[in-house]
Amino acid sequence: MSKKFRTKIIKLDKRQPQENIIRNASKLIRSGEIVAFPTETVYGLGANALNPTSVSKIFEIKGRPADNPLIIHVADMAMLESLVIKIPPKAQRIIKKFWPGPITLVLKKSKIVPEITTGGLNTVAVRMPKNKIARELIKKSGTPIAAPSANISGRPSPTTAIHVRDDLAGKIRLILDGGSTRIGIESTVIDMTRNIPVILRPGGISKEKIENEIGKVCIHDSLLGNNGRKLIIHRSPGMKYQHYSPKAKVMLIEGPENLVKTKIIQLSEKLEAEGKNVRIMTASKSLNVNPKKIQYMGSTFETIARNLFANLRQADKDNIDVIIVQGIQYRNTGFAIMNRLKKAASTKIDTRPKKNQALTHS
Repeated sequence: MSKKFRTKIIKLDKRQPQENIIRNASKLIRSGEIVAFPTETVYGLGANALNPTSVSKIFEIKGRPADNPLIIHVADMAMLESLVIKIPPKAQRIIKKFWPGPITLVLKKSKIVPEITTGGLNTVAVRMPKNKIARELIKKSGTPIAAPSANISGRPSPTTAIHVRDDLAGKIRLILDGGSTRIGIESTVIDMTRNIPVILRPGGISKEKIENEIGKVCIHDSLLGNNGRKLIIHRSPGMKYQHYSPKAKVMLIEGPENLVKTKIIQLSEKLEAEGKNVRIMTASKSLNVNPKKIQYMGSTFETIARNLFANLRQADKDNIDVIIVQGIQYRNTGFAIMNRLKKAASTKIDTRPKKNQALTHS
């Protein structure tokens, strides 16, 4: 991007956002500029979702592929209704239970939504954020806001204003600082255009919680590793491209705990003998290695999710060469965390019998 900006970071009260700051930020949105702002999941890079020129700036700033659809953020039901043809009964039940919150609905789009915002699809991904700064910004702007994560494409998502600055300083005019995000991973994306809804991206609301509300929900084949048939339509961000990768090489180790711990120790010793600076990310407190090498991820899924991207970014600041990550259980939010880790990892090792081989992708 040729034009350089002096990027301002302005801190807000997350409970009672200062009206004058929100008003000035909304003027930038209305004038076609890009503003980074906090949500409860990660920081978003916001533009007027109905202005193709503004939306194109998001793709340029992030280096994002044009066929990767954006999520549109709304402040109220009137905004949602303007963006979609209809809201099926199951979608209405999800909205009643989980909105505002970290779940995105894929619905048939109305004519007012530009093709660039949806990656050329006939569907649109929409959510209503719970974060008060985000909601107030959308309301004051008077328009739905398209907002992918406020980072360079492929990097770990930002959960603080400083993360945004590290990636985008000089590329945008304004970052609204609302502190660390509460959830730390992106929203769940669910396709509501099918008879049985399909989770396209796991996130802040688990499959179990959704099924408790609307009954059976499927998980997209790509999330289960079933890539036998080529994916043709990617209705959600994060389905097609590698994401969340720090500069350090990430190695993800899965399997029975005793075998995983043995493998982690072997790998760390081998890599250090080669002169590599190694960090081990684990939720275990019983790993028999030098404590200085360990980044403890947390004891709950919520804590692990909240700190995940910050931990990956911190490893780069600490000049770590290789991050060895101990996999966690796939239940509840653990499924979303493992989805992010698999996309971040260049090497994945399964220690279970007959499968203990590294699978590497570029």
